[in-house]
Amino acid sequence: MEKDLNFEQAMSKLEKIATELEKGELSLDESVSKFEEGMKLSKQCSDLLENAEKRITILLKDGEEIKEENFVQEEE
Repeated sequence: MEKDLNFEQAMSKLEKIATELEKGELSLDESVSKFEEGMKLSKQCSDLLENAEKRITILLKDGEEIKEENFVQEEE
């Protein structure tokens, strides 16, 4: 699996793998291999989203001053 894929590329490959698995035309070995690759891509996408979330900042206008704060997701 290529670690230098961006989120969109990884999602595209993951969707292709899901489609191939749904068709049911692969051998058992091919299916397991594709499933394993899909799980790695899923983890990569999750990690990329998590890293993007950490980088998000919210700019708040405080009077004339712009204040930058880190994005904090509220727990539900």
